[in-house]
Amino acid sequence: MSRTFADLLPTPLAAESLADLAPLSRAEDLLLLLTRWVERGWLRALDKAFVAFLHELAPDDDPLVLLAAALTSHQLGHGHVCLDLFETLKAPDFALSLPPEGDVQSGVMVLPSQLLEALDGAHWCKALAASSLVALAVDGSEAARQRPLVLSGKRLYLRRYWTYERRIDNALRQRLAEHEATPADLLQRLTGLFGPAKPGEVIDWQKLACALATRSAFSIVTGGPGTGKTTTVVRLLALLQAPAVEAGKPLRIRLAAPTGKAAARLTESISQQVQSLTVAEAVREKIPSEVTTVHRLLGSRPGTRHFRHHAGNRLPLDVLVVDEASMIDLEMMANLLDALPAHARLVLLGDKDQLASVEAGAVLGDLCRDAEGGWYSPQTRQWLQAVSGESLEASGLHEDTDGTHPLAQQVVMLRHSRRFGEGSGIGQLARWVNQQQPDEARKLLAERNFKDVFSLPLKGEQDKALERLLLDGHSDGPHGYRHYLSLLRDQRPAPGSSLDDPRWTEWARQVLNAFDTFQLLCAVRKGPWGVEGLNQRITEALLKARLIDGDQQWYEGRPVLMTRNDYGLGLMNGDIGIALKLPERDGPEAGKPVLRVAFPRNDGQGGVRFVLPSRLNDVETVFAMTVHKSQGSEFAHTALILPDALNPVLTKELIYTGITRAKDWFTLIEPRADVFEEAVQRKVKRLSGLMLELDEGIESSA
Repeated sequence: MSRTFADLLPTPLAAESLADLAPLSRAEDLLLLLTRWVERGWLRALDKAFVAFLHELAPDDDPLVLLAAALTSHQLGHGHVCLDLFETLKAPDFALSLPPEGDVQSGVMVLPSQLLEALDGAHWCKALAASSLVALAVDGSEAARQRPLVLSGKRLYLRRYWTYERRIDNALRQRLAEHEATPADLLQRLTGLFGPAKPGEVIDWQKLACALATRSAFSIVTGGPGTGKTTTVVRLLALLQAPAVEAGKPLRIRLAAPTGKAAARLTESISQQVQSLTVAEAVREKIPSEVTTVHRLLGSRPGTRHFRHHAGNRLPLDVLVVDEASMIDLEMMANLLDALPAHARLVLLGDKDQLASVEAGAVLGDLCRDAEGGWYSPQTRQWLQAVSGESLEASGLHEDTDGTHPLAQQVVMLRHSRRFGEGSGIGQLARWVNQQQPDEARKLLAERNFKDVFSLPLKGEQDKALERLLLDGHSDGPHGYRHYLSLLRDQRPAPGSSLDDPRWTEWARQVLNAFDTFQLLCAVRKGPWGVEGLNQRITEALLKARLIDGDQQWYEGRPVLMTRNDYGLGLMNGDIGIALKLPERDGPEAGKPVLRVAFPRNDGQGGVRFVLPSRLNDVETVFAMTVHKSQGSEFAHTALILPDALNPVLTKELIYTGITRAKDWFTLIEPRADVFEEAVQRKVKRLSGLMLELDEGIESSA
């Protein structure tokens, strides 16, 4: 590299002051540049510290290796499992979100695009392959296993995440190769649960999902909201459990979800569905309805990355169903597969089009890449038609004639929403967004032909229309936050009664349910249109309207969100509670009003637990929450507010996830009109090698 650091600087002044630096030739100069990026907020201090550690290990290594390591670590912070060297060189600013959108690129700062513009991908790969810090993926030697970076083709990994991918690939490859014995009377059992196939009517994808899941140790059921994922899994459990009960060996079935909120929702839903099953009572009794969190299932060890259940101490179960699987990151999926007994079945449920996990990886999205097209082999299609009675001739699905889509043979996408039909504006808006059709989505919002979708354009930060919406909702139906606070005040039990009086629990449950009727969702945390700014603004508006009292940290009516699991209290990350004044149970202060936080119990029975605020260390006010935090939840009226400038998190997946949190009404709040269109046209592309590795050398399981 003949050009110096000074050649790349944007201004003559910068060139004059830093003319002697050459970051692609001298490691010290590169570290100085990375420090500047950290100071600017472009890189995390963690990324810079990692590179400094590598430089200590190999002080004579090519600075190109350190630059790649810094960018790989940076990508992990953005959810990517690896760094794609060639994709990065094509469009560095976009591929890396560096600098962050909206950052004013002034001053003595060199952009990655300027730094990398003359670099050749093959040369970069060659420098990495020659490094003592980098192992080649094909090298299985003990020396290679000690190196902190792994190069697989054009993808560079941190060792830990390369290992997670390999563990998942190996586990899935083994499971796809195993053939489970299916009942000889599978057609009759499916007909009993779903009814006979009706020629000429739409395909019953739920029935096909149940059929596929009987023949393998691994299967996926994906679909949007209202497509019947829970209904499907309850019938699947009945289908699997019935022959086992008849043989006198009932299956040990466990149900899990990533968050406490999602677990509580699934518990309630499954409890209702099980009661309506047309199966023998002995079978119904062996279908569990209690759902736990994945962390609790595995036996999380606080303060460590380890779990009580792992490859050396596997879970005692025969069937595991995991709901909201889009929220599961690469590390958690690797740990989950490690802990599964070899004979156990794993069924993943989730919406592949939702936001991916907060941590690195988009596991469900990677595993469902062929779900839309189907890609069933002729053998799979023939088998499905024989055991279900359904015809796939007019399905319009692609056919896998050469065995290149092995995973697709165990994936079913549910395609018919029973919640959002053609008369649902929420359903149609979600479809236009998911299909990246911003003009059609805007037209739907503008025409106002639907009673369940609203649009609120704002005229700046001081627009009072926002506060009116947040407090009172819309005039023709949906609630705002005044609703739950009015119920809190008006339905309070008479003073003098003990906390043991069931009326207090019932009142708390009603307040919690009323709060769930409205939720403001944000795309970002910072700024006037982010969670932090809006929580403060809403609190001030409620104070002004005298709906809450006082401006202390804790006040009656304050809604709080758990931001970390607390196993001692039985509360999970994502649980929402509300501070209420309740009578002291005993002691000299018995009967005196004391502030406690009411949380719904995750038992599906509508129970409530009361916790003193002093015991809650990891909570934040939640009048506004991020879309990410809302996953696994539903609200009668959901309002999504976008920022007034484009941001890397704004994608069609985020908009779609926000829309589909709404059950009855959805409102889009826009400080700037064109941000919505720009976001819908952007799709999350998380880099990983998961599916690429999985496609190598696996025979079709048909």
